[in-house]
Amino acid sequence: MMLRYDVIVVGLGHAGCEAALACARMGLSTLGLTLKRDRAAVMSCNPAVGGTAKGHLVRELDALGGEMGRAADLAGTHFKTLNASKGPAVQATRVLCDRDAYARIMQSVLWAQPHLTVHEAEVSAVVAEGGRVAGVVLGDGTQVAASAVLLTTGTFLQALMHLGEKKEVGGRLGDEAAQGMSQSLRSLGFTLGRFKTGTPARLLRDSIDWAALAPQPGDFPPRPLSLRTKWGLGGGAFPCQPAVTCALTYTTAETHRILRDNLHRSPLFQGEIVGRGPRYCPSLEDKVVRFSARERHLVFLEPEGPDSPLVYPAGLSTSMPAEVQLDFLRTLPGLERVEVARYGYAVEYDYAPPTQLKETLETKRVEGLYFAGQLNGTSGYEEAAFQGLYAGINAGLQVRGEPPLVLGRDEAHGAVLVDELVTKGVDEPFRMFTSRSEHRLKLREGNADLRLARHGARVGLVSREVLERVEARGRAVAEEVTRLKRTGLAARLKRPEVTYAALAAEKAEGWPSLPEDVVEEVEVEVKYEGYIVMAERAAAREAEAWDGWRIPGDFTYGTVRGLSAEAVEKLEKHRPATVGQARRIPGLTPAAFSLLLVALKRGGLGGGGGARESDS
Repeated sequence: MMLRYDVIVVGLGHAGCEAALACARMGLSTLGLTLKRDRAAVMSCNPAVGGTAKGHLVRELDALGGEMGRAADLAGTHFKTLNASKGPAVQATRVLCDRDAYARIMQSVLWAQPHLTVHEAEVSAVVAEGGRVAGVVLGDGTQVAASAVLLTTGTFLQALMHLGEKKEVGGRLGDEAAQGMSQSLRSLGFTLGRFKTGTPARLLRDSIDWAALAPQPGDFPPRPLSLRTKWGLGGGAFPCQPAVTCALTYTTAETHRILRDNLHRSPLFQGEIVGRGPRYCPSLEDKVVRFSARERHLVFLEPEGPDSPLVYPAGLSTSMPAEVQLDFLRTLPGLERVEVARYGYAVEYDYAPPTQLKETLETKRVEGLYFAGQLNGTSGYEEAAFQGLYAGINAGLQVRGEPPLVLGRDEAHGAVLVDELVTKGVDEPFRMFTSRSEHRLKLREGNADLRLARHGARVGLVSREVLERVEARGRAVAEEVTRLKRTGLAARLKRPEVTYAALAAEKAEGWPSLPEDVVEEVEVEVKYEGYIVMAERAAAREAEAWDGWRIPGDFTYGTVRGLSAEAVEKLEKHRPATVGQARRIPGLTPAAFSLLLVALKRGGLGGGGGARESDS
């Protein structure tokens, strides 16, 4: 008798964990398949969650009922608010985790989840009948039927690791590659491409001269990522792990000389690696070549846990030979006598261009088949996890016969992520930035719950208790904003030098006592109200048709003031004939698009299609 489940999730990395938990928590019989059970939820590269835009994604995932934020809080050893001196739209939380504890915590949640079965097996093929998914075939020939299948295969499809001149099949050190799935997908009519990623060496902690380095402590008190942690739901103290202190060092002229002298041994520069790597996390040898005028590059040394002997050197990803790695590592201050536990390497893998997907992350070609994570051409744990949750929710809703969850770009950075993937596609590993969103002033970390918890409750992933707390917070914010406007105090609060706390001290008698998270949101909403209104109007105008506005064929993008080298490269590569075509270039941010409009208008090239002088 053939085994049957409602949903099968193939791969239990960050995307697969969120997908499997979502489906099981929606009451569906779910099978999670992984090559190695004890490698589920392992942090393959950096032992951190969050960061610029990524912290937003984790907060949104948490508001929808996902698990990553809660696991990061429980495993966190170093909490930091990035961009704290800048506006609230770009402030983001980053949590360095105890690498082993994070995987252990996520695995314990998976093993204990009702309706979820985890099985160790390779999947060799997806089975489709009449344009609809029917199940999968395991490596031993066993067939398992399902109403929906989610592929979250990470970097494992036809994966090949590079360390100098050495090559080895595998998607991660110590793990095998998935060999049969790529051919199965091609036989179903899917197009595949090739990307690459990389990781730095792991350093022995006791071989580093920490006294010679600039210490980087975390924030105190730390701010959690998850609502459940903030509200003390589920019990336990926060923070749970002992704190660690990180440190800064930097590359030197000698580091760069060693790398340049050994470029002939780099698989990246010798054409051995054919897949394109992530622009925003290039290998060190790539940075030294591309940014040859830079005298040094910062390196953040991150202990992998309070008791771990290993340190992760963020910024030193490389696929150079081992002896070259050791030579250049010892040119960094504080690392003169460093010892290496494991050398860095690059991984090439197959991905499926995401324009083959619907807005729910279901494939257009096979009904009931969903793709999520690095299979869709993204990079990063957080991007993968959000896709996994989103695909899991929509697969579960389809199996239950309910309408899908499709978030708008004005509701979540995660919605921008999905929309960019499925409408524009990717030509390099995709990373989320707040600048990709035209609604970024609205989509802040601090209001993720107010924006999204109702959606999580609707699908059954957010409890009644959490939803009631969110709704109470939302009412408190709205009532206090209304009171401030009614009394004329909102106008004073809009002034940069005036804070809510100052007003409260001045008007002490009868002033309401509100929770800190309510006060923070009130202050942001009042101070940024005008900016948000202007940004929303600009976003509405940008949505008009631009295809009638032509760009001269000889236009020189490098002369546009303020345009980044990345944006110039993309525009020169695509040479769009119209502003509309420029707007659809993968990865061209709204900020870069606005700069292009200004330059065209200043050059007397303002065009039709509804474009007006005020649109910039």
